[in-house]
Amino acid sequence: MRHLPPPGLRDRLYRMGWNLVQATLFRWSPVPLHAWRRCLLRWFGARIEGGTAIYPTARIWAPDRLTMRQGSCLGSGADCYNVAPVELGRACVVSQKAYLCTASHDIDDPAFTLIGAPIVVGEGAWVAAGAFVGPGVDIGIRAVVAAVAVVTRNVPSEHVVAGNPARMVRERRVSSQPSVEK
Repeated sequence: MRHLPPPGLRDRLYRMGWNLVQATLFRWSPVPLHAWRRCLLRWFGARIEGGTAIYPTARIWAPDRLTMRQGSCLGSGADCYNVAPVELGRACVVSQKAYLCTASHDIDDPAFTLIGAPIVVGEGAWVAAGAFVGPGVDIGIRAVVAAVAVVTRNVPSEHVVAGNPARMVRERRVSSQPSVEK
């Protein structure tokens, strides 16, 4: 993790503007209006591809540090504290009340200087409800982070992690054909 500079005037004004838009136009928009919320986020610098779902109660700290690939989802109540960049891969899901936290404080510094590192959630991965993903974590392709897990280390592709701290539970057995209920 690297030390992050304190925010300048431009950054503080940007954040004030975004907080106003997020608290009004974003938060109070009807759930199906994902395109409207994509538009607002793009206006504030987010790189968002089509077909993404961003729920109105999702919180994004800095849209200009958010990248969402085709078909990704930021669920209801998800908190994206992206002081450093966050990238959500194609068709990945960040579920309800999950917390993506890119920053912390240097506990060895008497001033508790802000430190941070990017988070990457791989293609087809799932961060389940209430999970915490810490700074610098890379969630691999089609990996699963179980509900309320605390992830502070990288998760390999096609693995399932659970618990506090998160531990490998097993490898996924992904079939080439989706299951069909009869």
